[in-house]
Amino acid sequence: MEVLQRTANRGSIATGAAYEIENSCKFEPDNSESMTRTATASQGGNRKTWTWSGWIKRTELGSHMYLFSAGGTGLQILSSDNIRFSLYYNNTSYYLDLNAKLRDTSAWYHIVGQLDTTQSTAQDRVKVWINGERQTSFSNDSAHNIPQNADVQHLNEATGTSTGWMKICDWYASGRFFSGYTADWHFTDGVANEPTEFGEYDSDSGIWIPKAYGGSYGTNGFYLDFADADDLGDDESGNGNDFSEGNLTSIDQALDTPTNNFCTLNPLDNNWANVPTINEGATTHMLTSPSVWRGSSGTIAVSNGKWYWEIKTTHSGGNVYMLGIGSTQYGEVPGSQSPHDVLNFAGLYLANSATEGGLFVTDSTGGSVYRNAFNPGANHSANDIYGFALDLDSSPQTITFYRNGTNINPSSGAPLDIAGACSILPVTIRLSIFEREAQCNFGGYTEFSISSGNSDANGYGTFEYAPPSGYYALCTKNLAEYG
Repeated sequence: MEVLQRTANRGSIATGAAYEIENSCKFEPDNSESMTRTATASQGGNRKTWTWSGWIKRTELGSHMYLFSAGGTGLQILSSDNIRFSLYYNNTSYYLDLNAKLRDTSAWYHIVGQLDTTQSTAQDRVKVWINGERQTSFSNDSAHNIPQNADVQHLNEATGTSTGWMKICDWYASGRFFSGYTADWHFTDGVANEPTEFGEYDSDSGIWIPKAYGGSYGTNGFYLDFADADDLGDDESGNGNDFSEGNLTSIDQALDTPTNNFCTLNPLDNNWANVPTINEGATTHMLTSPSVWRGSSGTIAVSNGKWYWEIKTTHSGGNVYMLGIGSTQYGEVPGSQSPHDVLNFAGLYLANSATEGGLFVTDSTGGSVYRNAFNPGANHSANDIYGFALDLDSSPQTITFYRNGTNINPSSGAPLDIAGACSILPVTIRLSIFEREAQCNFGGYTEFSISSGNSDANGYGTFEYAPPSGYYALCTKNLAEYG
């Protein structure tokens, strides 16, 4: 549906909004990350009426995953990237399968699922909204056949289920974990909420943005803001309906939110064989295929401004990494496995050979416009953190490279001219890797541990090393000001 892309919340219009979401929680299937709350026999709730509301940013497509579940009742994303609202009543499954697909990995989506079997009109007993728009196109619509005043099973049952009253970001029987970020999750027991109680359309752009909820939560209701890194399942509704964390730690708290959306790696940039694995909140690129180079790109492209990010190289050795920037028309020379044959690229080629390692700047044919073998990889080792300071406001446009906080540019650290690679704007983050892993930090989340916690001058992002003066994290609040 076109409206989902046209009104998808990429965060930029939320700058200065009255309601700010400070944190999200990153969930990763590879780590079996989830949350669970088990209710006792005295904690039954309303099984006719309830509402779930939450924001999500997807980082993996084409996999069957759950947002929440309780037995046969829950909200899931099918492998075809569309939503299924599933209900279990009288030992029968009822499904509402939406035709709309959620495939924008650069955007935050707001989803509201509402059950109200007290409604006399069958179509009003089960409702789903995406970004404030009620969904009315379905490939499977047995859910609207659920009887009036039906007490839906499993969710809110006093006895609970054998595996837990509710599970977040996984199936109740385990094995269908969500991949991405979650923010501002509400569940209201006994209340049929409209989406306008959790969000609103921005008056200037028409984009759906979050707003504070001020209504009731009921007995089993909860509100997860993910603000306490040491207790990510803490319920802030006042009910004390806390969730226990499954394989989640403080490092899974993120700054990437619907009101400040950060750059991540783009899993849709995979138009070749032996595609890399992108995981950990779309910040880690891993390539295990033998003897091939493959790249990844960022979700935010810029044509002006001054930007900073970091990449940790987890392997040492020669001829393993190309890290830098490229135009949005970037590609590889067809049929080539050579790291030199990349189009519109400017960055580091990390190798242990003085004749190979250095700076590469290539044009739209893959030809080497400029190459300086200052050998940044001569001392390249596992777990080095490389910093990148990109200046698109200067003339000429430049980039400065740092290794573990130290400027490693030649000519006494002078910025390097990137003419040629950036002749086609805008540009985005690029990395091309040979059978290795790179862990990126754009400020919103990273897999590698941050020991110092530096932010940019606006207070955005968390980095291992302080961004140079005047350089900012690639997030939508900064884009609104400098991009």
